[in-house]
Amino acid sequence: MSDGEHALVDTKGKFVQVVSDGRKRNDIEWLPGRILLSNKRLVLATNQGKRTIPLSKLTSVTASQMNQSLAQVDSYVKLQAGRDVTLVSARQDEEFQSKLYSTLLDQIVILVKHPAVKGGVVQDAGWEKTRLKLDGDCLNLAISTGTFVELDIDDVGTVEAKEKEIRGDERPVLEIEHTIEGTSVETHVSGMPRHVSLLEGLVRQGEQRNIADDVDLSDEETQVLMALYSGISPFKIPDFVDMEIEEVEDVYDRLIESEILEPVRTRREVQLEARGRSIASDAMADQ
Repeated sequence: MSDGEHALVDTKGKFVQVVSDGRKRNDIEWLPGRILLSNKRLVLATNQGKRTIPLSKLTSVTASQMNQSLAQVDSYVKLQAGRDVTLVSARQDEEFQSKLYSTLLDQIVILVKHPAVKGGVVQDAGWEKTRLKLDGDCLNLAISTGTFVELDIDDVGTVEAKEKEIRGDERPVLEIEHTIEGTSVETHVSGMPRHVSLLEGLVRQGEQRNIADDVDLSDEETQVLMALYSGISPFKIPDFVDMEIEEVEDVYDRLIESEILEPVRTRREVQLEARGRSIASDAMADQ
């Protein structure tokens, strides 16, 4: 290895290049081999030779689960480097993904607006320089104003990718919904297109885990969800939605069973799961 380069992951797995120089390949065949990840490059080695992908060339990293056309593996990471796309399924998948994202994104400087939205209400926050620190499944954002934000990927409800004018330039923006002390907030992130693209692949993993399936909710359940989403205290929900305490308790029980709410400390105190926030957000948009 060259000066300053050190190994991060050395494991076995399968890999295949599905796009070469912008053209889809028809002869797709998963190759078993060795997967070596360093802080500078990814090496995919077989008995016939090896292929090296410099990490500086990666513009997109997306984790995917098995589908019918790729049923030879349970999960894989889609890596785009320029006009080439390669799928990698590592035996130590979680460690491989964690080390890869950490190497690509740890300590980068981005722009953050936090909180851009709180309890469904737009806030008067500006864009600030922020240093990103990856700690497992948590994004730690050290904002230049002194604010420190912990964004748990498993807590991400929705992610919107947009283009906005920021400081006179059109920039890519990610609008990430999550919670702070039980209240739904949106943290908006911008920066270099490559950094934003790589971040999107990471935070969308949380969104996919918590995606809101079609749920048939009663009017009472929808009212409770929207009230919680707006930041109303669980203890004040009965008065706010004009329901008896026992009725609200029953609603809580049903939503907890559906994994839309989770109990916190006492039976009558609850907070929205990411899936519940997604449902509530959709319900409020339909009002």
